[in-house]
This record gives sequence, structure tokens and C-alpha cells, in this order.
Amino acid sequence: MFGKVKKWLGIEGVKLELDLPETAFRQVEAITGKIRFFSKNAQEVTAIKVQFIEKYSRGRGEDKRIDEYQLGEIELNETVLVPAEEMIEIEFTLPFSMMQSEVDTFGERNIFTSGLAKLAKSLNSVESQYFVEAEAKVKGTALSPFDRQLIDLQ
Repeated sequence: MFGKVKKWLGIEGVKLELDLPETAFRQVEAITGKIRFFSKNAQEVTAIKVQFIEKYSRGRGEDKRIDEYQLGEIELNETVLVPAEEMIEIEFTLPFSMMQSEVDTFGERNIFTSGLAKLAKSLNSVESQYFVEAEAKVKGTALSPFDRQLIDLQ
């Protein structure tokens, strides 16, 4: 009985880990990486969802606002059998497209507006962080394993 509950909750089940490069490049508009699966018991992964997310924050103190934007997503609807005590790797390429704020668009007009845009972003404490997030659906479990990793975007 206790073993069934542990399996249903994903305890001692499939563990998911992202293996990504430290840096991605805006010009390429794709991230290539690997997803590693490991489990103490043999299990079946039925679907994998990978997302590229921008966490955009601006403002200070009580006026600080944070939004998250999905820049890319892929779904791998393939069945992956994860044997007990073995590691399985799945490679993926995640295409994405960047979003620009009005300040960024204004800053690209010419060299003068570029400086003004940088100043405006600095005064408003604008910062973006980029994450890759992967989640797997495992047959017979209620809680899905996932991993989220910060990636540097240049």
C-alpha cells in the first residue's frame, strides 16, 4: 500500500534534470540542450514540455512589478522508458523569439536614442532573467517531475 502511494506521488520516481549551455545567443533564436531522466524504479514518461521564459522586472520597492513571458515552447509527445537505476538522455532544440519593450524599440532608432533608452531602463531598474523549464508527465503519477534553470542570454 505504501509503495503505491509513493509511486502515485512520484517519490522515488523519475527525476528530471536539464543540461544546458551556460549562454544562449539572441541571433541564433534556439537553445539546444539535454534532459536527463533517472529513476529508482522502472517507469514510463509519456510527454515532455520545455519552455523558454523571460522574467521581466521593473520598478523599486512597493512599485516593483514582475511579469513572465513565454518566448518559446516545445512538446515532445514520445514515450520514454526509464529503466531502474539507469540514466536516459533526450536531446532537444527549443526555438524562441524575443519580445521587445517600447523602450527597446525606441533605443534601436539611432545612437542618440540608444543612450536615452539605457538611461530610462537604469532609472526604472529594468532587469530581465531567462529560464528554461522542463516538465515531464509520468504514467501513474499525480505529481510531474520538473526542472528550471537560469540561462545567460547574449
